[in-house]
Amino acid sequence: MDIQAIKDFLPHRYPFLLVDRVLECEPGNRLLAIKNVTYNEPFFQGHFPQVPIMPGVLIIEALAQTTGLLASETAPDVLGKGATYYLVGLDKVRFKRPVVPGDQLRLEATYLRHKRNIWAFACRADVEGEFVASAEIMCAAAEQGS
Repeated sequence: MDIQAIKDFLPHRYPFLLVDRVLECEPGNRLLAIKNVTYNEPFFQGHFPQVPIMPGVLIIEALAQTTGLLASETAPDVLGKGATYYLVGLDKVRFKRPVVPGDQLRLEATYLRHKRNIWAFACRADVEGEFVASAEIMCAAAEQGS
């Protein structure tokens, strides 16, 4: 899935679209995507000017966007156009190493379960095989305007 296909599913746009490409997708199971981290990212101006580090909350947001792609590929009739996908919970969030300009962040979401409109995923981010962050992420689907 390239950036155009990603934009068909995610409503996010620059500077908040944090997934550049989907490498692998097994609907109902897992999705692997990438985010190329460049010095041109607007958050590096203030986080931190002398030692630029990608904010942890944006790593988690990139993982949440990855779950949105997996959910929409898994249930396109429920999470297709006309639905909004909201982050509603985080558990077991861990950070191990900073992400800096030049890194390629690999984002993996694995489906755990869903009940009604709440979806749960185990997520992991790494750079060159080195663990960066992980979290269990829960999201909810709602009709636009709900």
